[in-house]
Amino acid sequence: MDNTGRVAAGDAAALPAAGASTGSTDQAIADVEEQFTRLFNQVSTAMRDRASHIHPELQPGGYKLLSTIVRSGPIHAGDLAAMLYTDKSVISRQVRILEDMGFVERQTDPTDRRASFLAATPEAIEKVNEVRAADQANLYRSLRRWGEEDVRRLAELLERLNEVTR
Repeated sequence: MDNTGRVAAGDAAALPAAGASTGSTDQAIADVEEQFTRLFNQVSTAMRDRASHIHPELQPGGYKLLSTIVRSGPIHAGDLAAMLYTDKSVISRQVRILEDMGFVERQTDPTDRRASFLAATPEAIEKVNEVRAADQANLYRSLRRWGEEDVRRLAELLERLNEVTR
């Protein structure tokens, strides 16, 4: 592997084998891995920017939590932890921060008065929806340059990848 993380042709054999793959297939997979790394770095930067658009002190993890609450509607903390594949204590800490910022409030669960739902405030919903609308506009603007066939192919490949990684 070179200093960029790419697999050199001779190093492909050092990677774990998964079936009968060729060196060129391994290099193609390494190229996909490199593109995912670039994509994840862009997503990380974008999450930081989205969070700061909502509030200058909001961290990316808090934005992820808040946007999930906005998208899902009122939700129990345990369900939120499961949805985000995280520990309930992380949810609890982040919710306290979001409550202090005025973005999340607790609502009593009418079916179990001992439990509560986490709900986004109207201000949070408005701000998250503004950020989402800007992101969606950028995505549409970018992908419209590709043409319908390429966009459909991308959707098919992403669906296939999501099925494999479950």
